[in-house]
Amino acid sequence: MEFLEELNRIVDQYDDSILVMRQQIEQRLQAHQHKKGQLLLVFGGIAYLQTHERDYYIPSNHYLWIPQNYPHNLMYNTQDLQIINIYFPESNGDEFYNQLGIYPVSKLLSEMLAFSEKWQGNYFCGDWEFEFLKTLHGLLSKEKLKKFSIQLPTTDDERLNSITTDLRRRISEPITLQDTANQFGLSVRSLTRLFQAKLHISFIQYLKMLRIIRAMELIKDTHLTVTELAYEVGYSNISAFSNTFFQLTNMRPTEFKNML
Repeated sequence: MEFLEELNRIVDQYDDSILVMRQQIEQRLQAHQHKKGQLLLVFGGIAYLQTHERDYYIPSNHYLWIPQNYPHNLMYNTQDLQIINIYFPESNGDEFYNQLGIYPVSKLLSEMLAFSEKWQGNYFCGDWEFEFLKTLHGLLSKEKLKKFSIQLPTTDDERLNSITTDLRRRISEPITLQDTANQFGLSVRSLTRLFQAKLHISFIQYLKMLRIIRAMELIKDTHLTVTELAYEVGYSNISAFSNTFFQLTNMRPTEFKNML
């Protein structure tokens, strides 16, 4: 609790500054929020953002925009993950900055980050670094990039959480709606309604995202081939696995591996 208060004091100490922080200081903190908008850049692994309603997955070479006063907590799956946090004062009113979103790091943004790679601390109006970072901030809404779409809804429903925990445990096995319903003493209709009512997503779509998330983790932590990855996350058809991976991440498994 004391560390969280110290973090908030550091981030919000100066209302009008742009703050650059490169440490993984927000790792595994409880839900918190900042008065400033937060640009979080991820390189070399996968970061996880938890909100009250969803879990978000941020792959390498992507960034997360967190609006002002947006409750969140972050988790990282590896110590060699490189994180850059840039906190910005009140935005310019563009709707982009009022919505949480995950986007790929473009070539232009990457070059700007490389140029400012030694920067750390607060920068104020009148500093040329402030103007550079302000331009970087404005670039985010102008690039019109497609959002990265993998996000798992969460619920407080204990019965449904038991079911999703079991799905994670059996991810490499053939899993069907009928078999899962039978296992938990439900009809297919009841299980379908449960997912829609509590998670606002279908059973099949939830399972797809769960499998691709696991594949992303395995790509980071193992040297499995695409074929081995597919079997490890429950796909017997390699083409179907690759197509689903592309559908949810906008890249093929090999492309994702090359980004790490």
